[in-house]
Amino acid sequence: MDDVAAENKHQLRRLVWSIQSSYGRLNLLVAICDNWKYRDEIIDTYEAELREKGTRCDRIRIDLRQPSLKQSLQEHVEQEPELETSPAAVVTVLGADELLGLRLNQERSALEQFLFSLQWTRESLREFKLPLVLWLTPRIASQLADKAPDFWSWRGGVFEFSQPVAWAFEPERGQSQSQEQPPTSPTADPADLQQQIDELLAQDPDSPLLGSLYNDLGKALENEIRYDEAEVAYHNALNCREQQLGADHPDVANSLNNLAELYRAMRRYGEAEPLYERSLAICEQQLGADHPFMAISLNNLALLYNSMGRYGEAEPLYERAITIDEQVYGKDHPDVATDLNNMAGLYKSMGRYGEAEPLYERSLAIRKQQLGADHPDTATSLNNLAELYKSMGRYGEAEPLYMQALAILVKTLPKNHPYNKTGYSNFRHLIQSALEAGQADQLSDHLMTQEILRQLSGLE
Repeated sequence: MDDVAAENKHQLRRLVWSIQSSYGRLNLLVAICDNWKYRDEIIDTYEAELREKGTRCDRIRIDLRQPSLKQSLQEHVEQEPELETSPAAVVTVLGADELLGLRLNQERSALEQFLFSLQWTRESLREFKLPLVLWLTPRIASQLADKAPDFWSWRGGVFEFSQPVAWAFEPERGQSQSQEQPPTSPTADPADLQQQIDELLAQDPDSPLLGSLYNDLGKALENEIRYDEAEVAYHNALNCREQQLGADHPDVANSLNNLAELYRAMRRYGEAEPLYERSLAICEQQLGADHPFMAISLNNLALLYNSMGRYGEAEPLYERAITIDEQVYGKDHPDVATDLNNMAGLYKSMGRYGEAEPLYERSLAIRKQQLGADHPDTATSLNNLAELYKSMGRYGEAEPLYMQALAILVKTLPKNHPYNKTGYSNFRHLIQSALEAGQADQLSDHLMTQEILRQLSGLE
């Protein structure tokens, strides 16, 4: 563990030095990490250090619909023209690790399009005279070297970060009951993962990598709503980890949590509960009662109780999760916003609207401040607060929040994405509820509302 930490610090120093030595000229710096949450911590660290020295630190995200590094940079520079005149600036490039390898009836998958464009992008990027830190997973970095060798050979440095032991346990934090958030961690092609598993089983059936591969396969299948297959994959991951690591290892808790989350999605609550409870017990024993992953486990078990209508059992779990995250991260961290959002959802389910409102408002304020006004998580908070206002009959206050949430989702996601359809459906239900309650006068001009519905009708 000490060796890993020391090597990560060494890589971070190399990365900071490479950035500082590249001001005013284009330099491609490839950073590799297989843990998105740890990756974000590294980015926050080097950006904080550089900003103290007067460096401008921008972040861009590859457009999942048109995955081109050059296009994403051009669009960002058009919006932030002062970037080109900044004497010291760096751009961190995210989103490449979220590109799917699935072709989905297209000639090339999003990942293949991205890699193909990079192979022919090198010279056209020279107009951007600043260092670029391109974040990839090990798997995608390997594909980049293979599919875009010219671009890869042009790199100014490769910086590999290995997740510390404390980051190995990564259960998914449960989301609000009002509107699920888009997944933020990347998923891979299930067929590709199954091929890797088959090859590894043939070569080394006792490999410690099998547990992780089965776990990734479960996530990929779950993301495609192939729940029966995901259940098998998660069980295989759990069995591998129990045999290789022991029954009380944090990775076993991770597998228990993921299987429980799947059962919760399938409404198999009775099977999910003992898995959540065992995962929580392992976390407390191995990581400590105040560890941030305890907050995640507490949230997930509370969400299950909420789904089962066991509100009295859910409330103290949410309260404990909020306390842990505020102590670990501070009161304005996005994880605290998620905790507050979940607690507000519980109060809404209980009809305690007056207690839910300030929690939703605080969650929204944190996400706007920390993530930005156009982030999908901000859209979730806007939607959930609007749902609360609709339940309270405050239709006029709900309407602009629904519209803001939908505008963010339409801007950041493909038009036919299911979250856009949910936003549109919520907006229509608001109008219907107001009409049924005889409160249509609370809404904006009727003709304008109909025009909005007409423009969005393609989302149905």
